[in-house]
Amino acid sequence: MPQIPEKIHELTVGQLAARSGAAVSALHFYESKGLISSRRTTGNQRRYSRDALRRVAFVRAAQRVGIPLATIRDALSELPEERTPTREDWTRLSEAWRSELDERIQQLNRLRDHLTDCISCGCLSLDTCVLSNPDDVFGDRLTGSRLLMERSGSRRGNGRGDPERQETAHECR
Repeated sequence: MPQIPEKIHELTVGQLAARSGAAVSALHFYESKGLISSRRTTGNQRRYSRDALRRVAFVRAAQRVGIPLATIRDALSELPEERTPTREDWTRLSEAWRSELDERIQQLNRLRDHLTDCISCGCLSLDTCVLSNPDDVFGDRLTGSRLLMERSGSRRGNGRGDPERQETAHECR
């Protein structure tokens, strides 16, 4: 990793990229999203203060654990202007993010557990599939044409030519 002399207080975008491991395009993107900031020279070149290194490290660490950039930006905006995030900042914020991550882990576990059920069914119905329609409250009681009859309140023929009945042929549970 390239070392930057202590007497240099501002970094070019190339130096920041080399030192942080983030691509130049990622740094420009972070700046456009308000995660880091730079000043412009008279030649319109970006210059970043040294604390941008820690801010970039903070952003990348939060991204690695799945925190959305908007949430990261909100967290950084709580810090005094341009202050470098500290270990205490990370501890406080990561504790707040823990419940969100736990919920996502539970959701991913549910999706994983239902993945083989859905594949073995073969229908992949967007209306009733547990992966595409996870909050299907009717699926716990009835499925298929029985549910459709309950909803419509009437019995119909064998379903041929009836679009509502044809749709239920693809339902699974």
